[in-house]
Amino acid sequence: MAQIRDQRSDKSTATDKPALARQGVTSRSLIIGAIGALVIALGAPYGQHVLRGSYMALDHNVPAAVALLFLLVAGPNLLLLRFLKRIAFSTAEIIVVYGMMTVASPLASVGLTDYLLVKPTGVYYYANPSNKWAEIIIPQMPPWLVPSGAAPDAPVITHMYEGMPAGAAVPWHAWLPMLVAWLPFLLCLYVVMICLAVLLRKQWVENEHLIYPANYLPLALAGAHTQGRPAILGQRLFWLGFGSACVVNTLAVLHNWFPTVPYWRPFTFIPAPFLIHDGRFIIYVNIAMLGFLYLASSDVTFSLFFFNLLQQGTVALLMTFGVTGPETLLGSATRSPIFFYLNGGAFLALVASGLWIGRGHLQAIWTRVKGERGPLDDTEEILPYRVAFWLAVAGLGAMVVWLTASGVPPFVLSILLILSLANYIGVTRIVAETGLTKAMAPAPATAMTAALLGWGPLGARGIVALGLADVWARDTRTFVMCQVSHTLQMADFVKHNKARLLWAFGIGILVAMAAAIWLMTTYAYGNGGLTMENWTFQGGPLGRNKALADWIARQPRPSGSGMALASLGAGIYMILTIMRFRFIRWPLHPLGFAACGLSDMDWLWFTCFLAWLVKSLALRYGGLKTYQALRPAFLGLIAGSYTFAAIWLIVDQLTGHTGNRIIMSS
Repeated sequence: MAQIRDQRSDKSTATDKPALARQGVTSRSLIIGAIGALVIALGAPYGQHVLRGSYMALDHNVPAAVALLFLLVAGPNLLLLRFLKRIAFSTAEIIVVYGMMTVASPLASVGLTDYLLVKPTGVYYYANPSNKWAEIIIPQMPPWLVPSGAAPDAPVITHMYEGMPAGAAVPWHAWLPMLVAWLPFLLCLYVVMICLAVLLRKQWVENEHLIYPANYLPLALAGAHTQGRPAILGQRLFWLGFGSACVVNTLAVLHNWFPTVPYWRPFTFIPAPFLIHDGRFIIYVNIAMLGFLYLASSDVTFSLFFFNLLQQGTVALLMTFGVTGPETLLGSATRSPIFFYLNGGAFLALVASGLWIGRGHLQAIWTRVKGERGPLDDTEEILPYRVAFWLAVAGLGAMVVWLTASGVPPFVLSILLILSLANYIGVTRIVAETGLTKAMAPAPATAMTAALLGWGPLGARGIVALGLADVWARDTRTFVMCQVSHTLQMADFVKHNKARLLWAFGIGILVAMAAAIWLMTTYAYGNGGLTMENWTFQGGPLGRNKALADWIARQPRPSGSGMALASLGAGIYMILTIMRFRFIRWPLHPLGFAACGLSDMDWLWFTCFLAWLVKSLALRYGGLKTYQALRPAFLGLIAGSYTFAAIWLIVDQLTGHTGNRIIMSS
């Protein structure tokens, strides 16, 4: 933050009006940002589903946006800085472009299109006399939230999964009513997310000084601390990291083309039938995540791998004695039902404690909302606090009306929305504080709502409506709020027309929604959704609808044991928090416990260990100066991994190769 304040006090770049104008949200930054959002919305799903290549928009690390930013900065803008400096993109413009591309990324993946097109149609395609979904689930589906004419064996459904006959056209007339019905809810949701990011920005950035590790690379490429010049491109260690990532990934690609080429596989499975619950121990090095986690606090990375290993051993021990724990009912981001509730409770405690810490800031916001003067200054925000608050309230009100019409019982609405907002806030905070860009909420809001309430308040229609809520509430591995929050942290370098960032976010969202939906729908009908990624069109709809049917058949009561475990998890989190603040050398960060049960952490624990080890050795034997000197190498690992993956998707398209998956889902 000291660097940010120093940069803001530097008036050298604002010597004339044109220079000042370029330090804000300009027309050309909006145009380039919209083009970048369009490229991501079309390219990321195409690379994932058609080329079967790297996941470029799956997580909060936004690989596609990082790759495009690097290509812009190291290519055209570097030439402009050298030969036509007056028209080169400024730091502020680059941040605007990057922010627009990042908000586009969630919508091109599990943040929207991977669920929106399949969730309302999968139950129709896979319904058969054996599973009886046509009798159990389909009658409860709101007809205005599915394509017109949807029915088992209807052409609008079968053609999407199996492909259209030659000469047929995509049935947009059947899809447009459904998409128009979804649009108001989704836009209100994104408005609420943006408003929450605005209301929490000052608390996280200026009061708590969260470090936002995912922003180090874009700020360095934008020249935020070097008067607009990307000095990092002149550092040898950056190119050493960049080149190392490219060499490792090149071997993987060449091995896929020519099996005789030796290949360093980044992961291995060690059999451990008596120690690990699924009979294997995963040793995995995620090169890009190593770069992010090196930037995080050492106690965070230590706690992430420590608690995950403890969790794996605990689950294995319990399963040895036949203890499986309560059911999770409607899905989980954890491998164990026990840790679904334990980590879910810890996660809610994380959110609650964070809001408690920021209670002074929230009280000051309320003072502004009431129209009274207070010490809190909101002139640096893209929206005044009063406007952001009432926009969020209006958005939530519209969401309540929409969800009620979709079949969610009124009593259930408050719980579903509170848990959903808690998940968005909690995951955003974890990513901002730790750099764990593969974070997600351990207990999806829909699953926790069902576990808390049971069959009684929901009924068949309510549980099917919760299933439809998966489109926006289930998969928190990427969503708009996290990307907006990260962009707002960098907005200190946008010195002119900062309020126009709201337009930048809106343009990026609308462009990405339209383009990603068009691409996914067109390709599914043209080639058959079953030819696309297996999980999206097969594993996901089969598993989720089976869970819905089982839940309706069993009509379970509220999970008392699950709620007890959640309370225990919250208690453990609070104890760890107290110990951390009471003892200076306390090594365990409570965030590690909240995130340890995620299935992805079973893959990432070793990468966390490596990041902790390297950073600890650098600080112990070289001090802060050595740690900072090594940082460009780890930023190079991120840039090299993502840029290489993007370039290789283009090579695959030109050469007809598929399956070169450099960036995996874990």
